Amino acid sequence: MNCFQASPIRIGQRAPQLTPKTASRNYHREIEMNPLWVVVLCYTVQATIPGVPPDYSTELESQLRTGLFSEYEVLQRPSHTVHVKVSITLLTVNELNIKDQALSITAYFTLSWMDARLSWASNTTYGNIRFLFSTETYVWRPALIIDNAVDELTVMSDKNIPIRIASSGTLHWNPAGVYTVACDSDITFYPLDIQTCTLSVSSWAYTSNEIDLEYDTDHSNGIDITSYSQNGEWDLVSTFVEAEGNSKTRGSQTFSNVKFSIVLRRKPLFHLLNTIFPVALMAFLSAMVFKLPPDSGEKIGFSLTVLLAYAVYLTLISDNIPSTSVSVCYLSIYLALILVFGSISVVCTILVLNFHHRSNEKEPIPMWLKMFIFNIVAKVVCWKGHCCCRKRSVSPSSIIPDVQSTPIKHNDPESNEKVVPVAEVSADNDDDFDEVEDVTWQDIAGILDKFFFFLFMVSIGLSTIVIFSLLMNNFLKAAF
Repeated sequence: MNCFQASPIRIGQRAPQLTPKTASRNYHREIEMNPLWVVVLCYTVQATIPGVPPDYSTELESQLRTGLFSEYEVLQRPSHTVHVKVSITLLTVNELNIKDQALSITAYFTLSWMDARLSWASNTTYGNIRFLFSTETYVWRPALIIDNAVDELTVMSDKNIPIRIASSGTLHWNPAGVYTVACDSDITFYPLDIQTCTLSVSSWAYTSNEIDLEYDTDHSNGIDITSYSQNGEWDLVSTFVEAEGNSKTRGSQTFSNVKFSIVLRRKPLFHLLNTIFPVALMAFLSAMVFKLPPDSGEKIGFSLTVLLAYAVYLTLISDNIPSTSVSVCYLSIYLALILVFGSISVVCTILVLNFHHRSNEKEPIPMWLKMFIFNIVAKVVCWKGHCCCRKRSVSPSSIIPDVQSTPIKHNDPESNEKVVPVAEVSADNDDDFDEVEDVTWQDIAGILDKFFFFLFMVSIGLSTIVIFSLLMNNFLKAAF
């Protein structure tokens, strides 16, 4: 029963006078008491009941702090080996600079460890105080560094971030910041590349026997991305952590280490429109120079313009990729290959123009050049019906009547081979011979133009298909 209900005396009511005679009989009757003393007495009785802690108050918390920190030594670690659980919450990726090979992220760590000196769970007096807050000035904390940091290599420290102390002696600390770490970039598939960057955390001064870093499995796999904000250039593909038990060796000492890795894939739209499409388009322009008439006077200017444009694109892409020989960019190989094709096209254009402006009277065409052009090159480009895959037909007017009836017979009477008229063979050879004799320098220039156009289109097309198939295959493999 509540002690406030034990006295029915009203305020201002006078209690009846008791005499020794009636005291024993009226022992259980109501007595006269001041109501203020009743309240004080009830609180005193309630405070002395075992198992009922007093309510929270600032005086009670100050009393608890005095008892916990009066003999607390900040520089002394809580135990022989302190097990520190580490996790990271990734907020956003600020920048991944391929040229400088640096990753900048915004994140905060969650560190938790046990300090039995700051436990008050067994003291029921402070049962209504579940948490205390302090800073690294008054509480021991592990000395940790990000050992692959780029800007500065310092111990994680922030006196403005409070440390949450639970009644069980478990401490939680959440240092936050913008962290820039080194990231070994793989530029093989640039600009459709996928990068894996790692943030490495190690203990400082305390060896692995004194501080043991563990992944906090309460936060996913050690990396929490529930609050992640998308980046405009990179997609977050996945996150993972390395196996526990890793350690860093500095000198003769080993230090506990944990590594958090994130996998990023570049968004393709910008580079498809501004890099890949113009490069592939200009590649085929190198072959179009052979479609210009030699008399136009623009063949050399056109081929040099395409060559210089490719040289500029190669310079721009080289400025965006790191100067490393560990991996070679497929796009750089493609640009260098097309640059070689462009240089060769300039030489071929000069050769075609040189042949075109020669005169048959002043410079007769050598017979070996006629036979080479007519028997090989002309058949590749199907010049005037001369194709390597099609047999020419012989006109009847070119056949001699007297010789037509004289067949060439084989000596073997059992042979079943077809009889070939002599006139057909001789007429074909004579016709070919006449066409070779009638070939001019302008004809040779035209045949070479067609041949070079066919050769360059096939070479550039195959190179483009192979290179961009490799890029897209790697990109789609990571996407699915």
